[in-house]
Amino acid sequence: MAEFDVDQKIGKNRPYHTTESPFTGFAKPYFDFLGRGKIYSIAYVFMAIVNLLIPLAVIFVVIESGFLQYSGARIVVSFILSWLIIAFACWIGFQLWWYRKSIVKKIQTADIIATPVLSEIFQTFGEWLGTLIGIIGAGVGIIVIIFLRDSADYLFSVYGIKFLGFAIKFFDLSLLIIIAAPVAGFFIIIIFRFIAEQIRILASIANSTKDIASKLKK
Repeated sequence: MAEFDVDQKIGKNRPYHTTESPFTGFAKPYFDFLGRGKIYSIAYVFMAIVNLLIPLAVIFVVIESGFLQYSGARIVVSFILSWLIIAFACWIGFQLWWYRKSIVKKIQTADIIATPVLSEIFQTFGEWLGTLIGIIGAGVGIIVIIFLRDSADYLFSVYGIKFLGFAIKFFDLSLLIIIAAPVAGFFIIIIFRFIAEQIRILASIANSTKDIASKLKK
């Protein structure tokens, strides 16, 4: 009877309350944030911002270098047109990353989250890279044919790829780049998408296996 009274006194009259110390619980919101799928959307937002910054970084570096002050009219016009093409491609890239971040909300309900999300990021990166190569390569190739057939190296030097300008100039690859860049971009998109789908298949099998195992236990 005495033991029962002690248990009753501890269990009812003096209930156990679990409290978190300020020293151990202040980071709980951060841990909750890590546990939610929304954390993965940061990668999409980051890449979207990068696409907006690339054209600004290019124009800032070129102006600071004084390249345009010592270049002829053809070089200046070619640079402006090529920069507009880069800005357009990066704007498409921004929209791609910003639109795809909504996919994370659909994936976060699954038991396995990181693997399918990383596969989506991998696929989006391939689509972004292929799109940029296709648009910029074809656009710059057209500019070289129209304005800089004999001095393509001057334009490419401002972007830090003067060797490519020399190759285009001496081997007359302008027309080839116009055709090859979109084709290369297309195959990059296909390859990245194929690999991403294989990763998602593995994650889907893992989720399905876990569901089957839990049903069998019940």
